[in-house]
Amino acid sequence: MSQFTTKSRVLIGLTLFSMFFGAGNLIFPPYLGNLAGDNIVPAMAGFAITAVAAPILGVIAVAISGGLDTLAGRVSKGFAFLFTLLIYLSIGPMLAIPRTASTSFEMAVTPFIKDVVENPLFMNFTMGEITQFIYSVGFFALAFVLALNPEKLTQRLGKITGPGLLTLITVLFISTLVNPVGEIGAAQAPFIQGSFLQGFIDGYQTMDTLAALNFGLIIAMNVRALGATSTGQVVSETIKAGFVAGFLLIAVYVVLAYMGAQAGGAGLGGDNGAQTLSGLANVSFGALGNIVLGAMFFIACLNTCVGLFSCCSNYFRTILPSVSYRGWLVVFAVVSTIVSNMGLTMILKVSIPILLAIYPMALVLIVLGLMHNYVPMNRLTYPLTIAFTAAVSIVGALAYAKLPLGPLPEYVSMLPLAGKDLPWVVPALVGFALSFALSPFCPCKAKEAK
Repeated sequence: MSQFTTKSRVLIGLTLFSMFFGAGNLIFPPYLGNLAGDNIVPAMAGFAITAVAAPILGVIAVAISGGLDTLAGRVSKGFAFLFTLLIYLSIGPMLAIPRTASTSFEMAVTPFIKDVVENPLFMNFTMGEITQFIYSVGFFALAFVLALNPEKLTQRLGKITGPGLLTLITVLFISTLVNPVGEIGAAQAPFIQGSFLQGFIDGYQTMDTLAALNFGLIIAMNVRALGATSTGQVVSETIKAGFVAGFLLIAVYVVLAYMGAQAGGAGLGGDNGAQTLSGLANVSFGALGNIVLGAMFFIACLNTCVGLFSCCSNYFRTILPSVSYRGWLVVFAVVSTIVSNMGLTMILKVSIPILLAIYPMALVLIVLGLMHNYVPMNRLTYPLTIAFTAAVSIVGALAYAKLPLGPLPEYVSMLPLAGKDLPWVVPALVGFALSFALSPFCPCKAKEAK
């Protein structure tokens, strides 16, 4: 058994942080700080639960369960396959991977070609469209190369790109400390009342809880590459990496939210987190502001893209082993290039309802996984709890897609916490309690997936 040093653990934790921390993680905290103003503390406390605690607990739940297939398989084999497939499609080619290129292009390239972006150039394609295509090809080609050896991500994300991103954020933060752009202002809607719960809901948008259910596999590969031999040591070191990543995430989120609160007080908030950071960077660095901000978004998006390439390719190789890991990387690189240049409006229409359906199930599954070894569950606990959760979350997702559901959405809106966008919480608790009420008729323990 290899003895891991503190340096090795920090390196693995940095790798996991880099995989988590994409464009959304850069955008949401500063905008939260901008709107929350003097209610920033409770808002950030709520945000930290769903954007930091839930993802890290997800890594831990999957690690101690022996993989997402095993954890989800406690519901049923069919559920495990469909649930896992939907997660990988959501964080992969349907939304997250193409978005890494399109978002980084908007932040890193568009500011420098905005004067000619609509100029016709070739066969009715504009300068912006042609430049975006060239950029996306180069972006995904670089991500492809970095993802070729997923067990070596600690040498790339952990040692190079992750620290580079943290350095840029630190530089921007120090500049706002030395030369504050303004005072923290009053809270704005929707953070005037219920700021904690609003922050809790906003944390969903990072999508990190879904990613956490899959990143554990890649981290485990890197733990083994650094010398871990036993399953117990791999699980232990994966969990420790989760805590390191969690510490880094909350530290960076607090810094970004604080800067956003300053920007809001100075009237630099804008309509989203990207505009908030852009205003800060331009005030702090002048003409260099766009370069600093562009570099931050490029690195953040590249790190996440590499992580998603790796975990998605590993997963789909298990479904269709006739295509190699490298072959799946090629598929995702090509598909992502096409989708990122087609625009994400259509993809969002499909993927957002899927996220609304599976996110509550992911949260409940994580909680059940963490309780598994401490609560005497029976074989109905997982199926009933997830079924009650799914019944509500799926109705909400279909209603968002504007599908005809009769009176069902109205019934869901009458559930406790529905006004807080959490209508699934009480049904999940009911399903959990019902499984114990039925335990005399079903005494067998929760089964493990084979």
